[in-house]
Amino acid sequence: MFRTLFKNPQGELRNGWWIASFFLLLAVGLFPLLLLSQSQRFSLEPWMQALLVLVVSLLCQRWYGKPQEQLFGALNRQWLQQLWLGLLLGAGLMAVPALLLTLLGQISWQWQGLTPALLGSALLLFVGVAVTEELTFRGFMFQRLIDGVGSAAAQLLMAAYFVLNHAAALKQGDSWNYLALVNIFIASLLFGLAYLRTKSLAMPIGLHLMANFTQGTVLGFGVSGSAEQGMLNPVMDSSSPDWLTGGSFGLEASAPGLVAVIALCWWLWRWRGTVAN
Repeated sequence: MFRTLFKNPQGELRNGWWIASFFLLLAVGLFPLLLLSQSQRFSLEPWMQALLVLVVSLLCQRWYGKPQEQLFGALNRQWLQQLWLGLLLGAGLMAVPALLLTLLGQISWQWQGLTPALLGSALLLFVGVAVTEELTFRGFMFQRLIDGVGSAAAQLLMAAYFVLNHAAALKQGDSWNYLALVNIFIASLLFGLAYLRTKSLAMPIGLHLMANFTQGTVLGFGVSGSAEQGMLNPVMDSSSPDWLTGGSFGLEASAPGLVAVIALCWWLWRWRGTVAN
């Protein structure tokens, strides 16, 4: 009985135990890092989190006995092309709703500009966030879920986990931002589709990075409820409802933002994709 609990009929460790091992290794690395950051009084920066998740992912993939390129996708010219496509789509994902709100007269713009130091800091922040979250939600764990329960169930499970990871931001005071919740759930499906169509993390990372960077650093909206200083400052009509503009949460909580993420999800669903070789 214990053999079947831990191993499948082929004698391999079950995918559920590989996922548990990923979380265990992550905890082993994270807890000392948290204690060190508290004792030395430094912030646990996103790039540190990205490095930790990268090391854990590499270790798990090595122990799993599969090539590292199956985790990230083959690191070649096509990987870079997929990254650039993801960056372009991520920018459009936020620029289109912002343009629509501008044409509807719901927002106007003020130029603020950013110093090179602030611009570099913002880019480092969003690179760290994108790499950390895509390695966590579309990396080793997601791929083991696909092997275990299939891509559709894996997508739904990871989307639910992605929403849970944003729960603190989604719950503002005593109420939940349900429009943002739906948007973030579908965004996870979008990033997952980008992986499934390419078998590479390049496009999901590009999409995630540029969506956040465009929304926050370029356009000046909040990013998942976190206020950001941008090159532009959106001034919202005082009579505009939050469900239309997204309010302080950002375009992720706006109706045009929801339409945009659904439309891009539909496009990726119909796209045949390209697998790096």
